[in-house]
Amino acid sequence: MASTATAQDTAPAAIPQQAEAGEGEIVVVGVRQSLEKAATIKREALQVVDSIVADDIGKFPDPTTAAALQRVPGVQVQVGANNEIVNVRIRGLDDILSTLNGREIFSTTGRGFALQDLPAVALARVDVIKSSTANLIEGGIAGITDLQLNRPFNFNEPTIVATVRGNYSQNVEKLNPQVGLLLSDRWDTGIGEIGALVGMSYAYFDYDRPVSFVGERRSYATQFGLPGVMGPLNFGAISNYGNYRRPQANASVQWQATPELQVYADGLFTGYRSEFQSVYQATPFFNPETRISDVVVDEDKCILARVGPNQGNPTAAQLAAGNYTVQNLCNLESATFTNVRLNSSTQARTQQVDNYLGAIGFKYDNGVTKIDFDAAYQKSMSDYSQVIVDVGKRITVILDTDQNGGGAVEQPGNPAADPNGFFLRNGLNEQFDQSRGELWQARVDATHDLEGRLGFLDSLQVGLRFADRSALFQSALVTRGAPGGDLATPVAGNLPAGFLVPKPGVDRANGGAEGLAPDPDFLRSEYGRSVLRALYGLSPGQPAFQDDRRFEATERTYASYVQLGYKATLGGPIEIDGLVGVRPTKTERTIQGAGLVNGVAVPQSADTSDVDVLPNASARIQFGGGLQARFSYAKAIRRPEFSSLNPGLTYVLTTNPNERNSGSGGNPDLRPQISDSYDATLEYYFGSSFVAVAGFYRDIKDRVVTQAQDETLDGTLFSIRRPRNIGTAQLKGVEISGQTFFDFLPGPLAGFGAFGNFTYIDSEIGGDDVLRGLPILQVSKYNFNTGLLYDRNGISARLVYTYRSRYYDGDATGSNTLRDFDESNIDDRNVNPTVLTYVRPAGRLDFSVGYDLNEMLRVDIGGSNILRNKYKSYYNAKYMNVDFRDDDSVYTVGLRAKF
Repeated sequence: MASTATAQDTAPAAIPQQAEAGEGEIVVVGVRQSLEKAATIKREALQVVDSIVADDIGKFPDPTTAAALQRVPGVQVQVGANNEIVNVRIRGLDDILSTLNGREIFSTTGRGFALQDLPAVALARVDVIKSSTANLIEGGIAGITDLQLNRPFNFNEPTIVATVRGNYSQNVEKLNPQVGLLLSDRWDTGIGEIGALVGMSYAYFDYDRPVSFVGERRSYATQFGLPGVMGPLNFGAISNYGNYRRPQANASVQWQATPELQVYADGLFTGYRSEFQSVYQATPFFNPETRISDVVVDEDKCILARVGPNQGNPTAAQLAAGNYTVQNLCNLESATFTNVRLNSSTQARTQQVDNYLGAIGFKYDNGVTKIDFDAAYQKSMSDYSQVIVDVGKRITVILDTDQNGGGAVEQPGNPAADPNGFFLRNGLNEQFDQSRGELWQARVDATHDLEGRLGFLDSLQVGLRFADRSALFQSALVTRGAPGGDLATPVAGNLPAGFLVPKPGVDRANGGAEGLAPDPDFLRSEYGRSVLRALYGLSPGQPAFQDDRRFEATERTYASYVQLGYKATLGGPIEIDGLVGVRPTKTERTIQGAGLVNGVAVPQSADTSDVDVLPNASARIQFGGGLQARFSYAKAIRRPEFSSLNPGLTYVLTTNPNERNSGSGGNPDLRPQISDSYDATLEYYFGSSFVAVAGFYRDIKDRVVTQAQDETLDGTLFSIRRPRNIGTAQLKGVEISGQTFFDFLPGPLAGFGAFGNFTYIDSEIGGDDVLRGLPILQVSKYNFNTGLLYDRNGISARLVYTYRSRYYDGDATGSNTLRDFDESNIDDRNVNPTVLTYVRPAGRLDFSVGYDLNEMLRVDIGGSNILRNKYKSYYNAKYMNVDFRDDDSVYTVGLRAKF
């Protein structure tokens, strides 16, 4: 049999590489061996690194890259709208540089890479690099995720691996397919040894992620004649459902031309195809004809608030004019609302993402001098469309604002399921986005072994890198109010029969009963869009991209580095080694967009140039007996997102009277974020086990935050989100991790083991910014993973629990929701207390069990989020519930064949 996957020989320098397998040797097979290999990488690296290694070829420990990374110490993740694990953060920060076999990789116009876009079946290993060195590409103040694919020289014999998996979603009660195939071989020829590898995978997923929400808080004094009562603006139930497909292919050719020279070529394609929708069943309470009864108020849950004319927090202009009152308001627990205007809204979407990467290079190694050259081209594209139509009728709603951390409603008689009496509401919205990104990159790295000629200096590393990046975003957005006004035009007789279709229910809305909403497939079809455009008085055909919704960027980066490796014996068994280096970089950037001046798009352009010098120094002290310590310092940089630099402005003039006009703009004056990063670790390795403690500190200058503020455009008030640099932000914490195996137990019990990690993170925004004193967005203070494993007699199993403590997920300060003051600041108009959306603590339990039927066949089962964890959020006070999201539980069964 062929040897299994090993780590790639393109791993960044100073991170240990797995040796090539010997004939017939299996380097990594099973969960225990993968953990042992990851511990070896951690121990031998000169940076602070944690790794995940595939249990075997095509057998990563989780279904996606992002899901696997949540097991790494200090890494936090979230669940996306399609139930995938997304938004990877390292020690609370999302400013991560992703590389693929050492090359920078990105998604469309962003700086980072959507890790869920690369199926885990294609991976051999992922390194999470937490401390930088000069030879590594700059751009990640949080760290680097290096994704490593298989290559043909990782296998000594012809190898075929095929995987077939079924994924059962509990939310949609469907079994979906996932398949993969890897082919690899190598041949001795007259011009040297040549190897070739091809990998392919395809996955299809149906999903449903129900969400319910309690809206912004308002005073009920004017609307309902209830002084002293605070309640929600609305209640909503959202069915996020649809399907997505992920095709993927990768290929690699290696040619060992001489014993010293290897030439290679690599290619990768990843895709994402989705037809999906969000269907809202919202009940806005602030309408003139709505009445309230059966009111229950909790007088122990009260705030002192400013109340503007709209019964919410006053706008900046209203505050300046003193156009508000001060009210003491207590929380509405429950009530019955009659004559409510049901808003049934379908947001039908499509998205296609394609990533292509090709690379060529060579490696020269004569035993003393190593020279690596790599040139690559990547293109990343995304096309997105969204069409929104609202319908509604008048109904009765019974509201409960707090049921186990979320709201709930009952609609007597379920009128939302009756097709009679529906009218058009609000408006028709069409949006079409196109994103394109390209990158040409080339680098050369050289390492020379000094062979002790200069005392303790061990090696000299030098290198150059050039990157030419471009980005293009363009969009069309059209909004038109309902013909005749709100609830004036009936659906029947104006739209085809069958326009209203059942949507999946949400448990917290009418007990999960289905309701009716506009057909998302009709909204996605050209026929349906033509019918709607004619009805709403819009021009036929897809609208043209708009000048004020476009930006184009070009960026060239030049980087070099010099780095010295050193090694010395301090006495007895104590040895020290490490790196000292510097990486100068220069970036030249042009970004073009358009800004609105009196409603006219006026072209704008901004040119920037940054020069940064990034030093680093590290030391690893080995005390003998498996005990070692590390100390490192590095200066890291994060360049602004292209969308954040866009000088243009995108805005939406809403047709819904219960929503604010909103928009977003860029800031061409944004400066790069700079981090001074300090790390220290103490690690003890014994046998195949280890325990490690790490401390870290990040002092970040010019941290970028985005916040909404009131702006007036052509006489109309908008809430505009713009990024800005704040003075400083600090982040510090401690990581504790370890693993052990119970080899001392008798018989089959010796197959058991345990692993876990705990991370404490403390962050704070500094300077004189309005956010000073707050933690950094989405940083949980306490995070841990703990797990049991078993690996013996052909059985490999693991059970893992992952936990995050409370964190805030959004800044709602720019909204009109009421906020709590106290007597000392209620009269100070310069004070506007921050409103944050906090997420309650939660954890997920996952498991997997595999069994080798024979040397070629393996069957496995698994489950994720089997305890049905929920996402629950609230505004500032824990009783002000906001979102309640039903995360899915997915069970899998798979068969894997290796020949």
